[in-house]
Amino acid sequence: MATSMSGPIVSGQVISGLEVRGPINPGFEEILTPEAMAFLAELEGRFGGERLRLLDVRTKRQALLDQGHKPDFPPETRAIREADWTISPLPVDLLDRRVEITGPVDRKMVINALNSGARVFMADYEDATCPTWTNLVEGQINIRDAVRRTITHEDPASGKKYRLSDKTAVLKVRPRGWHLEERHVLMDGEPMSGALFDFGLHVFHNAKELLARGSGPYFYLPKLESHFEARLWREVFLVAEEYLHLPHGSIKATVLIETILAAFEMDEILYELREHSAGLNCGRWDYIFSFIKKFRKDPAAVMPDRAEVTMATPFLSAYSQLAIRTCHRRGAPAIGGMAAFIPVKDNHEANEVAFSRVRADKEREASNGHDGTWVAHPGLVPVAREVFDAYMPTPNQIARKRTDVTVTAADLLAVPAGPKTEAGLRNNVAVGIGYIEAWLRGQGCVPLFNLMEDAATAEISRTQVWQWVHTGTALDDGRVVTPDLVDRIVAEELSAWETHVGADAYAKGRYADAASLFRDLVAREDFTDFLTLPAYERVVAEGA
Repeated sequence: MATSMSGPIVSGQVISGLEVRGPINPGFEEILTPEAMAFLAELEGRFGGERLRLLDVRTKRQALLDQGHKPDFPPETRAIREADWTISPLPVDLLDRRVEITGPVDRKMVINALNSGARVFMADYEDATCPTWTNLVEGQINIRDAVRRTITHEDPASGKKYRLSDKTAVLKVRPRGWHLEERHVLMDGEPMSGALFDFGLHVFHNAKELLARGSGPYFYLPKLESHFEARLWREVFLVAEEYLHLPHGSIKATVLIETILAAFEMDEILYELREHSAGLNCGRWDYIFSFIKKFRKDPAAVMPDRAEVTMATPFLSAYSQLAIRTCHRRGAPAIGGMAAFIPVKDNHEANEVAFSRVRADKEREASNGHDGTWVAHPGLVPVAREVFDAYMPTPNQIARKRTDVTVTAADLLAVPAGPKTEAGLRNNVAVGIGYIEAWLRGQGCVPLFNLMEDAATAEISRTQVWQWVHTGTALDDGRVVTPDLVDRIVAEELSAWETHVGADAYAKGRYADAASLFRDLVAREDFTDFLTLPAYERVVAEGA
């Protein structure tokens, strides 16, 4: 039976059918109020069942792909693709998004990102945040304070103080994907949706404040695989606007096209969200992961070394330009992909190489017609901004309709050629271990080998190794990638990590656990859709 909606919430309390299992640390009661929990209960009660049904649809679609079926533009929605329609007008503060920075929701990062000079900051509860209970609720506190411009931070080690500048980036929030659960909040004994938890708390506490300050509740939606999943978000938005008495259409969302299946339904996704749409984004790293994952059992769909799969690769170039044409036809912005490079300290030559690669990537995006791009580090904001300032003197390029672009299903499904090497295999193993190790310690955004990595890169790494093992792929030197070969390389790369970080840091870390999980994910016959699912099980079991 639900408790009375009065007094501070405590762990184990049930409000409107939701049981909070996580500890209520100081300040958490200001976020997990009875009123906020009642709103979450409304969302989960209305939409939790449909979320699970759509996840089951994903499973059934995967079974068809495993049998050799290939996706295509859906014939049943041809009328939507061929009709003339546009999304609702964009808010003023979303017209110019030439540089967007992304990052986790920890307090220092939020301040630095908002101060970075980027036009938009995407505060990420998904791939850049390990979803420990503390990370998630403290993230909500940090975002609440940032919206009200009261956020400050003092570094305990250096004593340096951080506060917001007069001019800051526009805030967007990325909740977790539909596949993730929040195991610290139960409804009828079952975990609620992580997406609804993240979205619900943010919009409940901050939507009216953002609107009063001339902005609005803006979101990024990850990992969608169909327009039906976009439709579910639309229904969530409508209920939230009605429940919280927000203006109709004030919630705006940019959808990340980061799955191969969503690439065939860009028009349909924009159409479903047309009153709430803020365009599409090319989530390139997860897109590569999705391509490998969806066609994982097809020996003809084996990718070369991950480093060879750049945005100049035909299938990625086709997807990027299709996104631009589709968005611009519908009056929507098309945001480009992530530059994961970070400044290389104490190595001017390496730093210049990294920056030159970023410039080339951003020049390709801007010249193709993208309306903005992503960076992962404040040091890359000026580099990307300089390129877009040169190529895009107007707030966006939506007027460039790119009617010259024609993309077929075959273009989207073209598997790139390239080498498959031991070096590529080793890099996948090293990155996989390094990222998972940090994730198990509660860190979701990790600098590795001069790149800022989130879960997407680790997903590509372990998925590619799985595919090479389970399709019997041969390396260029003739050796077949077997479980024994992978085990040997895992052991060697684990030893390399000890050398790299030192014996003390290695002993205090989770490297052996990370290697064990990586090895298990690669060896098992049944592919695990997301490495964050078993990793989350471990985090929760350890009480985080």
